[in-house]
Amino acid sequence: MKKMSINDAAVYFGVSKEAIHNRIRRGSLQSIIEEGIKMVIVDENQKKTATRNTLQQRKIHVTDDRYYKLLEEQNQRLQSRVDALENETRTLRDQKEQMLIEEREKIEKIYKEKDEQLKSILSSISSQFMLNAPQKTIISETETEMLEAEIAAEPVERSKVISLKKYLKKCDLSEKKIKKIKAKFKKIAQTDERVIVVGRKYYIDTAKYDYSDIMG
Repeated sequence: MKKMSINDAAVYFGVSKEAIHNRIRRGSLQSIIEEGIKMVIVDENQKKTATRNTLQQRKIHVTDDRYYKLLEEQNQRLQSRVDALENETRTLRDQKEQMLIEEREKIEKIYKEKDEQLKSILSSISSQFMLNAPQKTIISETETEMLEAEIAAEPVERSKVISLKKYLKKCDLSEKKIKKIKAKFKKIAQTDERVIVVGRKYYIDTAKYDYSDIMG
């Protein structure tokens, strides 16, 4: 057992004077007062234990520093990876949007071309319908006048399509007879291929069909 001052004890244990006072307060070191001076009673085993504890604390501190450094490095690597993934995601999103825009433009172009083709086909069918092969159909009233003009302009030797109203007017029939014939045409208009329906008007092709069963 040794007696030494606070300063000497601090040097002996390799700690601060405050640490010595703390140990005295906790009871891990014994102290006495001699001639008004506080002396510390030191056991050799206490130094070994204190030294071992100090070394252990230093080792823990070093380990903690290495651990925190490792965590920081891992965090930096993860952050770099996150940044790279965000850039890749942004690039993929931009590429996807560009692809969608291009596909939409392609579809719009295709539909536009198909629409033009359809218009051309319908126009051709409409002309052939009135000029060469009249067949039963229904179109809007806004096109009726145009089709009538085409019918009127068609040479007589190629087609004899005429509106039922004009045909009946030429036949010099009574009003009662005309009404009766119109009623017959209305009844069969949707099923008889001899009757051409344009809007709300009926047309007949006297060069191609016989209508005596209806006119009688």
